[in-house]
Amino acid sequence: MSDNLTFKLGIHPINWVGEDVREHGADTTYQTILDDIRRLGLTGTEMGRKYPQDRALLREELNSRDIRLVSQWKSVLFSAPEYRERELAAYREHCAFLSELGAEVVSTAEVGGSLHFDPRRTPHEKVVLRLDETGWQSLAAGLNAAGRIAQEYGLKLTYHHHGGTVVESPEEIDRLLELTDPSLVWLLYDTGHALYGGADPLALLRKHYGRIGYVHLKDVRLPVLAEARAEQADFVTCIRKGVFTVPGDGNIDFPPILAELTARGYAGWAMLEGEQDPAEHPPYDYALRSLQFIRQHA
Repeated sequence: MSDNLTFKLGIHPINWVGEDVREHGADTTYQTILDDIRRLGLTGTEMGRKYPQDRALLREELNSRDIRLVSQWKSVLFSAPEYRERELAAYREHCAFLSELGAEVVSTAEVGGSLHFDPRRTPHEKVVLRLDETGWQSLAAGLNAAGRIAQEYGLKLTYHHHGGTVVESPEEIDRLLELTDPSLVWLLYDTGHALYGGADPLALLRKHYGRIGYVHLKDVRLPVLAEARAEQADFVTCIRKGVFTVPGDGNIDFPPILAELTARGYAGWAMLEGEQDPAEHPPYDYALRSLQFIRQHA
């Protein structure tokens, strides 16, 4: 399927089981997810909340289907200096787990200031608290330190710019990359979150290609996003409304993005993502159609 691509295609379990919307796929088993991935002919996945936590069992289940664990999300709270040492200790444990399972990258995102992910926020609050200069400097120092830890375990720290967080807009992505060490902090380029955050996904890819260490291929339904913006919906509400879908099912112009990645010889992993209600959008069927779309336009 991927003969015309320079990069390796995998798929995220978020297509089957929501991470931020817990009711999405709540009854789906990890066996169903892994069996579907194998049926799709894909060999890479990220860690999901339904996958076994026991390392030996997880390795056995993946190996029996010839699937590789590529990454796992890691929330960090580096923007607050008082949390840094505790956060770095947790980051080391995370890297040890991923390294033991043969992963390559650590999907890393700052949660400070986020409505949904920052443990210090309260339910009645309505806006993301953007970083001040002290917060930016603290975040950068924390990420550089975490990047060194990742390297100790043979991993790359790839920063996930993400909707509903303090690194969301193209200007915030620029700032993060300016402040961090290019040898320690890479970018997780996400097409869907790029558009959600106000960037042109192709322009973002071209501008920061030299820092990209990992890719998420996600589409956006622009009419649904426009409706959500008009209602001032927060990030999780946007997911529930169906803002995101798999490549080829939304409004992002993917052929130039695929062409750019291939022309530049990107050889890392790219994960197919949908992040929508699996009851309304059957994950296997949507993934299969998306892979056919990618094959057609590769």
